[in-house]
Amino acid sequence: MPGRALSFGAAAQAYERFRPGYPEELADLVLAYAGRPVRTALEIGAGTGKATRLFARRGITVTATDPDAAMLAELRRHVPADVRVRQAAFEELPAGERHDLVYAAAALHWTVPDRRWERVAALLAPDGVFASFGGPLRLADPALRDAVAAARAEYLADDEIPSPDGTSPAAEMQWPGTELRASEWFTDVRQTAIERRIPMSADDLVGLLSTVSAYLELPPPVREQVFRRVRDVLPGTVEVTADVTVHLARRAPQP
Repeated sequence: MPGRALSFGAAAQAYERFRPGYPEELADLVLAYAGRPVRTALEIGAGTGKATRLFARRGITVTATDPDAAMLAELRRHVPADVRVRQAAFEELPAGERHDLVYAAAALHWTVPDRRWERVAALLAPDGVFASFGGPLRLADPALRDAVAAARAEYLADDEIPSPDGTSPAAEMQWPGTELRASEWFTDVRQTAIERRIPMSADDLVGLLSTVSAYLELPPPVREQVFRRVRDVLPGTVEVTADVTVHLARRAPQP
């Protein structure tokens, strides 16, 4: 797993405080797609458990995995006691356990590409479902986006993660749907977007930025300077687009 993927533990409490959770509509979408009872689920890169809680509330036995001990320590404070917690990177998970659902919430891009889909399939029951969901958090006002980009430009050109397979943002099917469609391990690939706009204070937006890997990689003095510059160009309250793009697929029958 790339080193940048392990940068979040230092900001675990901020991650929990400032990152928005997931809407109930997301669980409805995933479970309707499954089309049968989902009793067990495994989460890849659970972080502080925002998606873990969503599915655990539906009575599903969730195993939350993450390589970062600090993130899991924060997760334990917020999830039901019956959630199973395992400190492990995706590539370290044993293939012996099979689940009705395997999912990743804004974490799949941190996994190693080699044999990724074979590994996911090995964690699924024969008729199991895979779900990946997430999306960038952006200022809704284009002028404010430009102002923030200018404020950070000296130290950071971009704070978003590009498509892992180079898919254009304008393409109809986005990653990981592109890879899922090409994989022998999966079928019935679907992409759906859940649109959201979230109001927040400018201070909370800066807090949100403090959980983004591009900023976490900056030296602390530089990072604080960037945050001051960003805060200076923001009004007291802002609106953030927090659309959730959902990719769903079924484990393909194997010969």
